[in-house]
Amino acid sequence: MKHHLQWLALSSVATALASNNNNDNTSCSTRPYSTWMADSIISRGQGIAPAELTSSIYLQIGVVQAALLQLLESPLSSTLRCAQHDYRSHVRQGTKSIVGQLLNASEDTQYPLDRLSLGRGLLDEYLDTSTSSSDKQTAKSALDTLHKSIGLQPKNQWGGLWYFTYPYWSYLDGMYSYTAFESLYTNAFNPSGVLNKTNDIIYQLDLLWIHCIDNNTDLLFHGYDASVTASWAQPITGASPMVWGRSMGWYFMALIDWLEENSSITRTTLWNHILVRYLDFAAALLKTADPDSGAWWQVLNYPGREGNYIESSGSAMFTYGLYKGERLGLFDNDVDKYKKAADKAYNYLIDNFVVENQNGTLSWNGTVSVCSLNSSATYDYYVNQPILYDSVHGSAPFVLASLEHEISA
Repeated sequence: MKHHLQWLALSSVATALASNNNNDNTSCSTRPYSTWMADSIISRGQGIAPAELTSSIYLQIGVVQAALLQLLESPLSSTLRCAQHDYRSHVRQGTKSIVGQLLNASEDTQYPLDRLSLGRGLLDEYLDTSTSSSDKQTAKSALDTLHKSIGLQPKNQWGGLWYFTYPYWSYLDGMYSYTAFESLYTNAFNPSGVLNKTNDIIYQLDLLWIHCIDNNTDLLFHGYDASVTASWAQPITGASPMVWGRSMGWYFMALIDWLEENSSITRTTLWNHILVRYLDFAAALLKTADPDSGAWWQVLNYPGREGNYIESSGSAMFTYGLYKGERLGLFDNDVDKYKKAADKAYNYLIDNFVVENQNGTLSWNGTVSVCSLNSSATYDYYVNQPILYDSVHGSAPFVLASLEHEISA
């Protein structure tokens, strides 16, 4: 059995992976899980768009880029010393593979809000002094176009953003990409507008909270139909009936990332509003964690029901969010309780979802494929969607959770 406190020996096969152009790893005899999984993702060519695009590729690229860029920004020198690939180069490759799809604001609205997750990589490229002038111009054009597309995004009668092309449907999923993009873009190009933009972000987050709160778990249902015409829509709120782990995971990561990225307005009324949301959901996650494993169910409002199972992507996202809240000092006197919960969940992720391959890479198991409200949205639907192997929806959040664990160790 693997244990989360181990720093694992680098195998001779793994050392044959492409060397990092920016880091000398010759002195690295042990490897943290964060870089080991990140290198494995890169070795599989993930985080780069294939020739035939699907609507899910935007978020796949975006979450891989987020993980790699957070590794690059890590205060742990040992993390990058152990890297076997050039992370910034891989981010650039991912951006190059998709940027041509992002240069028409009207057409961008035909993609999910997940398209906005690409903003982090684009902004990093734009701000990097080593970027060529032509690539810098392309990155800025894509950023501006994505920003413009938010204004063109269809909205419901309350101003809530449609997640995709399904009329009047808003999902939790889109908040991870939306909140980060709006925050990063405004901080970079219109810092005087941060407070106004924060009001917009809070409004979108709160519309979902108002319509989707589940009073039994204190978490949020997957989404809502503002027209209340979908077969699954609750008659008053329009909410869907299931609290899906990964959708709540995207929302939870949106909150904690926003709190860190907006430290310049720390302890203002607006910042505190999002902090309260984060703390409420963190407390609810401790209550809904499986008592045996410490991890979280695929459908959170039906724990232990026949067919339900512990799902790896949502569990990795929640673990990341709890560790990060601890690092940022958000739990005050309850820090030990949340640290213990994150450690227990992380230990379970290592023991049950990480797979060591003979070629020296790591694989990741137990991640459900895409669950859409363009379905029956029943319990049976959620628990019978395929389980994917090496899905970056799970492995990239595991990189993020591992990095936070390693910082806190």
